[in-house]
Amino acid sequence: MGAMHLDVVIVGAGISGIGAAYYLQREHPGRRYAILEARAASGGTWDLFRYPGIRSDSDLHTFGFEFAPWTDDQSIATADRILAYLRRTAADHGIDQHIRYHHRVVAASWSSEQARWTVEVERTDTGAREELTCRWIFSAGGYYRYDEGFTPHFEGRDRFRGEIVHPQHWPADLDHSGKRIVVIGSGATAVTLVPALAETAAHVTMLQRTPSYVMPVPAQDALGNRLRRLLGEDRAYPIIRRKNIVKGRLVWQFCQRYPNAARRLIRWVNTRQLPAGYPVDEHFNPPYGPWDQRLCAVPNGDLFRSIRNGRADVVTDQIASFTEDGILLASGRTLEADVIVTATGLNVQAFGGTRLTVDGRPVDLADTIAYKGMMLSGVPNLAYAVGYTNSSWTLKVGLLCEHFCRLLTHMDQHGYDSCTPTPADPDMPTRPFLDFGAGYIRRAVDQLPRQGDRMPWLTSMSYSSDVKLLRAAGVTDPELRFSALVRA
Repeated sequence: MGAMHLDVVIVGAGISGIGAAYYLQREHPGRRYAILEARAASGGTWDLFRYPGIRSDSDLHTFGFEFAPWTDDQSIATADRILAYLRRTAADHGIDQHIRYHHRVVAASWSSEQARWTVEVERTDTGAREELTCRWIFSAGGYYRYDEGFTPHFEGRDRFRGEIVHPQHWPADLDHSGKRIVVIGSGATAVTLVPALAETAAHVTMLQRTPSYVMPVPAQDALGNRLRRLLGEDRAYPIIRRKNIVKGRLVWQFCQRYPNAARRLIRWVNTRQLPAGYPVDEHFNPPYGPWDQRLCAVPNGDLFRSIRNGRADVVTDQIASFTEDGILLASGRTLEADVIVTATGLNVQAFGGTRLTVDGRPVDLADTIAYKGMMLSGVPNLAYAVGYTNSSWTLKVGLLCEHFCRLLTHMDQHGYDSCTPTPADPDMPTRPFLDFGAGYIRRAVDQLPRQGDRMPWLTSMSYSSDVKLLRAAGVTDPELRFSALVRA
């Protein structure tokens, strides 16, 4: 590859990177770009995770791309279907030809004198180091570490004679049929794993410290599927997408505005799904409000079905220690297990751990402020895609990509080479960039960028607000500084 020069380097060949490439190609067909992917395959999350039952917890009419209709009957879809959709979309638009696998971005240094980034790449297949230069970096790698999941310290872990598995590193040869399994965790991964494992395991226990909100949802969008048959895929898709955007937004707003009513409604639904006399409040009534953390969706209520038919149960307790044959709980009870699954979360890592420097000065992410939820203060020509935590990730990513392309057009029209978000008020109050209660965010909050208390330094979690900000409003702002190189 040598010191090849590109207009845009997209980091990551998952859902965000494929989306960014599509918009860049469509709006700026003359620009040279490459997608650098550290792993050997595209698809990001949907290729990495291989645990049983893995699926989306957003409907695919909004989680899918606006420009590529989701044509499967499953609305809440399994990973294999999502992966096939992503790879088909990349192939249909020639994006797959721009992906360079085994290319991990280690560092990037900006030169204002040249208005370009020098990107240091490690070949993950050979260990060799390479360099390339580019005008822009578009970071599309999400916000968690791909090489390791989060596992807290468990007393006595080494004593356990069975197998301990983290969902992020699921062994392809693990035979769990007929086994007693304990899944530690209560989030989306745990509620996906339990019913999938329960199909063949002797018994599955979901062991949680704190309950989560869990809601059954239809795996298929009945109205959406009827519209597809009536109108055809291309005409139906935008209607279904708008319908689901509005529905998701209304649910979130209802939970935020009327948390007590939402809590009662979720509890009522749970009670109807669980056996008579089941201790709903002990296992499914969290101490926080609905949507203070992500609400777990279970297609067709499969988790509740596993509990009803006795193949799975939920235990809410603290872990005292692992034992030779299972787990000793703080209450004194013992859970016997052949396999323990630590569905204990992710490790957050912004920008894939890439070391950034601007004119020789290292960038400390914790000192930066997010601009429009897509750039960083003091860092020129760097955009990133972080989607919504309260609705489909991709809804935000699409808007960010559109805005990014309009920003490039503006710079072309005015002869600018670089732009840098620069706060006018250095004393502006800040708060965490991801104002979200999940443990994986709280653990990393001091290593992440901040957000301000006013536009354009607020990171919106509202699709309707972002449509106005990122699609309808102009790309210029008094706090976004443009500059051009002096040419001889």
